[in-house]
Order: sequence, then C-alpha cells, then structure tokens
Amino acid sequence: MAAPTDLKKLRQDIVFNATLKGQHLNFHTTWGTFSPREIDAGTLMLLDYMEIAEADDCLDLGCGYGPIGMTMARLAPKGQTLLVDRDFVAVEYARANLARNGITNGEALLSNGFNHIGERRFDLIASNIPAKVGNEMLYLFLHDALAHLKPGGRLYLVTITGLREFIKRACNEVFGNYKKLKQGPQYTVAMAVKPEAR
Repeated sequence: MAAPTDLKKLRQDIVFNATLKGQHLNFHTTWGTFSPREIDAGTLMLLDYMEIAEADDCLDLGCGYGPIGMTMARLAPKGQTLLVDRDFVAVEYARANLARNGITNGEALLSNGFNHIGERRFDLIASNIPAKVGNEMLYLFLHDALAHLKPGGRLYLVTITGLREFIKRACNEVFGNYKKLKQGPQYTVAMAVKPEAR
C-alpha cells in the first residue's frame, strides 16, 4: 500500500518539455491521460509527416493534453486551431497547456467526436486514432471529417499498422482517395484529401 506522501506525489502534475516540429513546448499532464510521461511514438510519427501552412485552420480530434493541436497552432499562427476530446480531464489539461505556452490562436473544447463543434470548417484535421475505437466509429469519424473539411482540406491519421488496410479501404470509400505517408512496424501515417468539388 502506498504511503500518504507517495499518494500526494502521484496527485501532482507530471511536467516535461518536448520539441515537436521545431516548436519547444511545455506540458503538464496527469495519470489517466494518454501517454502522460512523454509524447507517444504514434504522435511523433504523425507530426513528422504533416504539412501545415501558416494560415491553416486546424482541428486536433482526440487531443489529449494537446501535443498535436498545440504544434499545429504554433505552425499556423494566421489560422485558428481547435482541440477537442471527449474526456473532460484531457480538455482541462489541453486548455492549461495552451495558456502556459502562450498559444492564443488555439482553444480546447469538450466534444464527442465532431458532435459539439457546430459548423466550423477546417483546412487540416489530424488525429491519433485509438486502436480499439471500432469500425463503426471510424466510419462516423471519416464521414464527419469530410463534412467539416474545406474543399481541398487534408485529413492526417496515425493508426496502428494492423488497421492500415481498413483505413485505406474506408478513406477510398468516403474521400475517394488515400495516400500512405509512412508505414512502420507499429504505426502507419496516412492522408486523405477532400475533393475540390465536394
């Protein structure tokens, strides 16, 4: 059984720094959030292959404590970045991390997928998709992403490599296109683009 002093320490924020796509960021996290002690390998791989323009309006779906969305906001200072998660603890930490890093063109919002973001449209949507979310939720996610992208907008995904064939098939079905950017033993990064005519 943990001693009271150990419990007090466990309740304290976990704090670390990371450099993501050249951006130096400070993160506070807590036990129970995804990858609380360091940026996970899937997120790092996703960020490596994303192209972000300075005026892009961006969405980080399933933001956790904010590493993807904060990086996008920093690299798109003339755009607005929205970070969403269905976990209120993650959203609270994402909001605090945005503030402590001086990122004023980003906001964090509690939302179950796209359900609470209204009619906002984006140039770029990025997500580190949980491995066990289920095919039904993935189809909902892809259709909603298509609806919330501007024509020509890009969807970037990182998934476990075991999902790559499903993601390829589903992106081709929903978007009409799919591009594998990187496949590793654990993770695959892919992109789909909303056609200009849709």
